[in-house]
Amino acid sequence: MFGLGSQELIIILVIVVVLFGAKRLPQLGSGVGKGIRNFKKGLNSEDEAVEGDKGKIENSDEA
Repeated sequence: MFGLGSQELIIILVIVVVLFGAKRLPQLGSGVGKGIRNFKKGLNSEDEAVEGDKGKIENSDEA
């Protein structure tokens, strides 16, 4: 995973805990999770919109 070993990941985790505090970590995780979820939802809805536009274009070509 990105060429990081377990020791490096532990060091990064300790730095994050020191910077943000243990009480704020769940909020950060929740925010990141919601952001990723919204990003994926946006990508899916954009794909559906593109598919819908393709159908409209194909139908107008047939007429």
